Amino acid sequence: MTPMPDDPSAILPGRPPVVGLEAWQEARDELLLREKAHTHEGDAIAAARRRLPMVEFDGTAEVVGPDGPVPFLDLFQGREELVVYKHMWYDDAPPQGQCEGCTTTAWHLKDAVYLNARGVSFAVVTTGRWEEVAAYVRFMGYAQPWYSVRDAGEPVGGRMGYLASYLRDGDRAFLTYSTTGRGTERANGSMGLLDMTPYGRGEAWEDKPEDRPEGREPCWYWRTDAQGHATWGPTSRPVPQWTRPGATPVETLGRHGPYH
Repeated sequence: MTPMPDDPSAILPGRPPVVGLEAWQEARDELLLREKAHTHEGDAIAAARRRLPMVEFDGTAEVVGPDGPVPFLDLFQGREELVVYKHMWYDDAPPQGQCEGCTTTAWHLKDAVYLNARGVSFAVVTTGRWEEVAAYVRFMGYAQPWYSVRDAGEPVGGRMGYLASYLRDGDRAFLTYSTTGRGTERANGSMGLLDMTPYGRGEAWEDKPEDRPEGREPCWYWRTDAQGHATWGPTSRPVPQWTRPGATPVETLGRHGPYH
């Protein structure tokens, strides 16, 4: 095996310095101490989350799904716990005009078998009209249950772009936790993997060595054209959509435009 050079001249511009395996392992072990501390703090925060109080609400509030209006309690599917992703929605917009952030998050939540094995159900709710929502779910090929909460208030409906957890006790329903913004990143495994790479997410806010590629606006890579080039132009779509049948370039995104 060819040894790795220690000569500083071997440093490749815009890339991490080149060292031998022993030096790399020493630096990696030092970082590992910080990573373990971060993990332990995350455990402590999760413990505090489990100790939050909860809010009771009317579990018979109606939501609309493939079988028509049903009570919110049906989302539990007979289980005690429920996690819901609240998907943003733009009325009358075609699939490529829907929220790219929510599309990306929902794409990472296509399978809940492990949640179900732990007695936790999962569903997606949104404020769209059910007819439009159903068409979108068919286009995306989603198998998870979706519901329209268009006429429901908090904590069933209300603001979107949230992850929320609920608990039931017989016919009683309770909100136990809710988070939005970067709090929803836990549902997007790609974010964590990008954070493990030398270039990171490629976003301007990230702290990175001066010689690394300059970052761009947050989430700039969430929309691409058919060739995979990141763009928020009239022929772009949320990235996951390009794997769906019928996702072809378009000339317009309708009256809502591509920028949400």
